[in-house]
Amino acid sequence: MLLNPIGRLRIIGFIEGMSYLILVFIAMPLKYWANIPIAVSVTGMLHGVFFVLFILALAHVFFAYRKSFWFGLGGVIASLIPFGTFILDKRLQKMNE
Repeated sequence: MLLNPIGRLRIIGFIEGMSYLILVFIAMPLKYWANIPIAVSVTGMLHGVFFVLFILALAHVFFAYRKSFWFGLGGVIASLIPFGTFILDKRLQKMNE
């Protein structure tokens, strides 16, 4: 799975998607409802790192497989929407078969 760009994108997408969900649904409520701002500081930094890795992996797939502009744009949009990377993963799974 890690041997090709699509496999790497799928794994990084899963990690990035999970970090986004943790940030939005756990860390943000802890910050605003429980007054624990460190939750967002730590989770936000980790999510930022995973987001950059996701964009780099997406660019690698985009150029290695000569994907369309719409594929790249869809990948970027998927990374901005909660659960979006999991939906993108289904499409990537079909491409990787």
